[in-house]
Amino acid sequence: MLVVAAPLPLHADEHTLEDHTTLSSETDAGPGLWSVAPERANEATPSDEQRRTIEQLQAIGYVAGSSEPRGNGITLNDPARAWPGINLYTSGHEPVAILMDMEGRELHRWKFEYRDAFPDSIWVDHPNTAWWRRAYLYPNGDLLAIVEGFALLKLDKNSELLWASPVSAHHDLDIRPNGDIYVLTREASIIPRVNPEDPVLEDFITILRPDGTEKQKVSLLEAFESSKFVNLYRSQNRNHGDLFHTNSLEVLDDRLSKRMPAFRAERILISMNNLSVIAVVDLDQQRVEWAVKGGSRGQHDPKILDDGHLLLFDNRSTPGVSKVLEFDLSKGRTVWQYRGTKQHPFFSKHLGTAQRLPNGNTLITESESGRAFEVSHDKRIVWEFFNPHRAGENDRYIATIFELLRLPLDFPLDWLPKHTGG
Repeated sequence: MLVVAAPLPLHADEHTLEDHTTLSSETDAGPGLWSVAPERANEATPSDEQRRTIEQLQAIGYVAGSSEPRGNGITLNDPARAWPGINLYTSGHEPVAILMDMEGRELHRWKFEYRDAFPDSIWVDHPNTAWWRRAYLYPNGDLLAIVEGFALLKLDKNSELLWASPVSAHHDLDIRPNGDIYVLTREASIIPRVNPEDPVLEDFITILRPDGTEKQKVSLLEAFESSKFVNLYRSQNRNHGDLFHTNSLEVLDDRLSKRMPAFRAERILISMNNLSVIAVVDLDQQRVEWAVKGGSRGQHDPKILDDGHLLLFDNRSTPGVSKVLEFDLSKGRTVWQYRGTKQHPFFSKHLGTAQRLPNGNTLITESESGRAFEVSHDKRIVWEFFNPHRAGENDRYIATIFELLRLPLDFPLDWLPKHTGG
């Protein structure tokens, strides 16, 4: 068993996580970590070289595909065990979101080019603008799409642009009942207290109104700086500018607050890939109220389940193996995990999501393999899909699946054109 605690003494609202494997000593393939101060009043005017570095940090991206696909389309569907529904996914082959049934039939798609929203942008040919990192579907067929690091788009069901925000959205978002949009954003700048010469990429939680205008923005650097968890980032590698690489955001409800008061409603659960840390942020206080490191490495997509447990995608705590882990945070222990087998290996060094379905199954996006699959609680694969979008000689490359999400059974689809009803 390995337990890794925060570098500050444990408090009543801080917990460790249990892991029954040994953490890999490999370094993150992505950018490293910097120590950052909260003040921005003393930011310096960047030189031409520093501006180029800022542009590079702002444009950090992902490979849109990987090699050696293992299948094509739906390769397994057990209707007796798989949870029925409609699937929404984003793919690395183009800026598109696709709605698909359990048999792999496409029901609808949304597509919109970044250059059509921002024709004068210097980033129109950047690889990140060739796909959408994540999408959110509204009940009426409207869709939000993250253009990684550059923009947030809202389209109607016919892919007509409703609005485009140049906010530097990345990775994840959450929509509130009043229509407010909580989204991760980032900015690169020179902060002398952090480093007088090289820029730092700073992450924010930004709240947009339903029309895309900005309502509030909270710096995650400042939220850590004002908290007792400050050493979780101060102790990190200072040789690269991407300090946190925050990759997940969820607005909390009260499911866990009675057992763990730090998880009270309206606070924000976040995941920071480069720190291998998950944390809870209070936006009113602009402060981290809970944080933990250990039990996963380079993790993605932590979320609170109906029973108050936490589910996350552990990318690489074991070399060459990814896992989906379910934690009982109040007891600090793992209660379920899936890690694949020799016959059905499972690994995505970067990206990845996990969704707990109503029947207890777990829907997993193994992003870099262009694969999504559903496993039962007893760890049997009951549904499997490989991205059919290929490229290269003999279709050697398979497009990344950034996220595949199973929609609720009662999700309204009466807006779908009849000819796509499958």
